[in-house]
Amino acid sequence: MHELVLRAGEDLVEPVSEALMNELEALSVSVEDADIDTDAECALFGEPGMPASRGAWRHSTLRALFAGEAAATDAATLLLAQSWAADVHVQALQAVPDADWVLLTQAQFTPVEITPTFWIVPSWHEAPPAALKTIRLDPGLAFGTGTHPTTRMCLRWIAHHARAWPRVLDYGCGSGILAIGAALHGAESIDAVDIDAAAVEATQMNAAANGIALVAAAPDRAQGRYALVLANILARPLTLLAPLLCGHVEAEGRLLLAGILERQVDELRTAYAPWLALYVEDREDGWVLMSGRAAAAP
Repeated sequence: MHELVLRAGEDLVEPVSEALMNELEALSVSVEDADIDTDAECALFGEPGMPASRGAWRHSTLRALFAGEAAATDAATLLLAQSWAADVHVQALQAVPDADWVLLTQAQFTPVEITPTFWIVPSWHEAPPAALKTIRLDPGLAFGTGTHPTTRMCLRWIAHHARAWPRVLDYGCGSGILAIGAALHGAESIDAVDIDAAAVEATQMNAAANGIALVAAAPDRAQGRYALVLANILARPLTLLAPLLCGHVEAEGRLLLAGILERQVDELRTAYAPWLALYVEDREDGWVLMSGRAAAAP
């Protein structure tokens, strides 16, 4: 394989990337700040749920991977021949050493400890000797591999509050990891819902791989009230979903919310106050886990 390294200004990053992928047959294209590790380095993306400050860095380095030297050379020649690409500059055209990309990718994902006896374990790893409960989960298209603090905090709470939950709702299920965790810790009936069809499919596959029975479907599957409602999304959608999520919590049932930054705690408390009081259950790396209990039946 050969790598073509280009430098382009902010306005050219998108058209150059599209030309490389769609017309010049690049296998992949990555973009990074050309001014990284200098005084001109710029943080492009904001906090989760916040819009990017700008569309691209002022100066960007694009790295396009091609099957061979001829393909990379032809791509550079054709690209630089375009009148609109006059300000695109070739930085390098170099061979990329052969590697086992599957093994390299797998090496990035190792077992994740939730509690000393509860672990998330990729399929290519052996479970640690101390693991009494494990979720077998490989990286996929849907969010939730256990490496993010919000997921870990939710799973820790589930492990520490293990019981025979009669009905559980995982709203915005992603990979289904929270639903699977709840099943391993006593949940009897689980609905896992998501607006993303890929997430629903991932949840079904991951549940089957772990021998877990649950129903994964679109959000309209959520009907009635549940003893436990889980939602690991982001603060903005959680705020908008407050009446819906609270409407699904049965009397004296529990609501668990994640995807919330420290500075967003008061916003969430205010949004949910008409239905229940929220409390901070856990904190990790600037993220918080919040929970609430519905009032008893009159």
